[in-house]
Amino acid sequence: MSDTSPDTSPDITTSNDDLTSRLAHPRRPRSSRYDARWTIENQMGPHALWLLEWLAPALGLDTLPPGARVLDLGCGRAMTSVFLAKEYDVQVTAADLWVKPDDNAVRVAEAGVADRVLPVHAEAHDLPFAEGSFDAVVSIDAYQYFGTADLYLPTLTRLLRPGGRIGVVVPALREEPEGDQPPAHLKPFWDPGFWAFHSPAWWRRHWTRSGAVEVETADWLTDGWKDWLLWSEVCAEESPYPWMADMARESVELMHADQGRALGFARVVGRRV
Repeated sequence: MSDTSPDTSPDITTSNDDLTSRLAHPRRPRSSRYDARWTIENQMGPHALWLLEWLAPALGLDTLPPGARVLDLGCGRAMTSVFLAKEYDVQVTAADLWVKPDDNAVRVAEAGVADRVLPVHAEAHDLPFAEGSFDAVVSIDAYQYFGTADLYLPTLTRLLRPGGRIGVVVPALREEPEGDQPPAHLKPFWDPGFWAFHSPAWWRRHWTRSGAVEVETADWLTDGWKDWLLWSEVCAEESPYPWMADMARESVELMHADQGRALGFARVVGRRV
């Protein structure tokens, strides 16, 4: 690394500049300690650390013993994996299909948690792990891509030890739309992929009827759309990646059109029975 490379160490908060102040979330104190530029540069959607910090108490991350084994499924650029290792002192398997393990290994090493985070290449339907390998499974802004199938959850929860928990946060709809059309105010923005967005009540039923878990939490993030909007506005202005900036601008338009009427985030936690 050259002397001019930016400091991406995630445990060093930048000075009290406008960007850091803008992203200091009063309900996410742990996330707010992380360098704002680092979160922007390593993000691939909504603010994953904010969402993970919301998930943590329901999943009981603070109650896991040091060294507990956690699968971070769909980890992206491993930002959530770094957060899990640093904040909860767990051993993380950082699994993703699209981001190369070698690339994530560099980020993990720079973050100082190479001894606690193992990046792997894995497809969600072909996970190369033995039954009972993990104490917890975490998935942030990824589970909607593969977890809506009726038969998926039992194949995933077999990787948990008995009594282990799975927790996900996903983009969601406040309520399920009637019929086969999206809400009228969202039609100009609607993408077929949005049909994977479901309500907390839908997720509770979906997981309960699988028989694989006892659902402990299935709820809605109050004012989550405001977090989504703020983060998107910042990324549209500050992201170094054109594709991320473009996606963020689309999200800004979407959030302004919706104003929290339909879109937000769902948190779902289940315990393996």
